Amino acid sequence: MAIAGLGALGASTLLAYRYGLLRVNYPSRQEFPVRGIDVSRYQGLVDWQAVAAAGVHFAFIKATEGGDLRDRRFADNWREAAEAQIVRGAYHFFTFCTPGALQAANFAAIVPREPAMLPPAVDVEFAGNCRSWQSIDAVRGELAVMLDELERAYAVKPIVYFTPESYERVIEGHIPGHATWARSLFGRPGPSYAGWSFWQYAHNGRLPGIEGLVDLNVFAGGRDELERMLLR
Repeated sequence: MAIAGLGALGASTLLAYRYGLLRVNYPSRQEFPVRGIDVSRYQGLVDWQAVAAAGVHFAFIKATEGGDLRDRRFADNWREAAEAQIVRGAYHFFTFCTPGALQAANFAAIVPREPAMLPPAVDVEFAGNCRSWQSIDAVRGELAVMLDELERAYAVKPIVYFTPESYERVIEGHIPGHATWARSLFGRPGPSYAGWSFWQYAHNGRLPGIEGLVDLNVFAGGRDELERMLLR
């Protein structure tokens, strides 16, 4: 009976986590007062006014992926987030099998350079990526090309998003000078990620204005420090 009870408890805990009723990380609002989300077409129609009223200060909005994919909700999310006075940044999912210059051109074609936006962000992770890449050195090389192209286009170093795996295998020691956005769902970002600017602490958040689940983030500083990151 005890084993059955533990099994039922485990199943209910997993279910609560899956549906966003339970998380592992609950960052202190006192320590991390500046809160954010990241969204893509998978969140569907977002009520940005409701999101802002829930205390969200910033949002990373998916724009592109690889050399040709463009998020169909980007233009609406970009405009409506601004109307709700949420600080916006656009992000690109970096594909390991596509030339970096082509990926940068895809992003720059639809993301305007506007005052008060966050620097472009490049999402580097193995999950959901292509599998035909040749070597980690080649992946790093194309990532460097993309980051350089975006820096030329937007006159600012892009932010780099990483998971623990992509940090260890691709990123560590290879992106000097770039602000970073760390994914860490089961505790704070590790000490080897020192200097991160953004922390994605949950992928199962629930917020007014968004019907399903959404990724939750915090900024490492206060509003004044976030303001200093914005493009002029």
